[in-house]
Amino acid sequence: MRAIAFERTGGPEVLEVVEKPVPRPGPGQILVRHAAVGLNFIDTYQRSGLYKIPLPSGLGSEAAGTVEAVGEGVERFKVGDAVAYASGPLGAYAEFHVTRADKAVHVPDGVSLETAAACLLKGMTAEYLLRRTHRVEAGEAILVHAAAGGVGQILVQWGRALGATVIATAGGPAKTALAALLGADHVIDYDREDVAARVREITGGAGVRVAYDSVGAATFEATLASIARRGLFVSFGNASGPPPPVPPGRLNDAGSIYLTRPKLGDYIATVEELEACAGALFEVIQSGAVKIDIGQRFALRDARAAHEALEGRRTVGATVLIP
Repeated sequence: MRAIAFERTGGPEVLEVVEKPVPRPGPGQILVRHAAVGLNFIDTYQRSGLYKIPLPSGLGSEAAGTVEAVGEGVERFKVGDAVAYASGPLGAYAEFHVTRADKAVHVPDGVSLETAAACLLKGMTAEYLLRRTHRVEAGEAILVHAAAGGVGQILVQWGRALGATVIATAGGPAKTALAALLGADHVIDYDREDVAARVREITGGAGVRVAYDSVGAATFEATLASIARRGLFVSFGNASGPPPPVPPGRLNDAGSIYLTRPKLGDYIATVEELEACAGALFEVIQSGAVKIDIGQRFALRDARAAHEALEGRRTVGATVLIP
């Protein structure tokens, strides 16, 4: 089978196409023949060395396809089932991959395998952010950075479905226009406008109850200045680099706000949590309230070009690799 691997950290140029034997599932595992592989910013962090992983390594933790074989003790799946997974082990950038059965979910009728691969990690991230890190209530004002990106698009649509007033940011006219089309109540171009000042203007000076920031260093100060008294700063990504260290006193000065840095793994730690999280995502997609935009499709062999596009801010919505 063909797969993508790398032996040293660095830019997209370290990614190589390799030939490997098709793996066999062990106890508690399933072998998945991929229909599509999801591309996520965490992949670039692992490739660059920002997030440390043992080398040499494969890459990718999200894909969807059909079950090709099951290992001993697997009862939740059978050969031919449509499945998706979004939490390792690394190596999803491949035609086949073995994953733990307790980390995979069934893909229901009405949700395509490409859609599942494009949205599972991003959509489950949006689910826990909106429903569990902070339970968004109707009428609350929320701030969503990078609203034209994969997670951002889902946050905007799902936030609106929950009845929130969604203030979205994006860079440039095309991406701000997309955020507006997705249903954002207010859109701010963070390349041209003072985000915090606009947020305060929109909210009558109060600020937002919760801010979702996946951008990191570039938006940190604006986010901190946009949050209401006793509000929540959710830092869940580093697209522009890691945010700076935060002395506790700064949270006090900003209005006794809360700061959290969550990760998906802590919200889908059990099979029950995983199925509930994915189930809520697939339900909101099937309802039509959230539409998944696959903005780019690359052949698996072109993973290097896909990373260049993602890091160059030349992507809109989700990106998938097609084996």
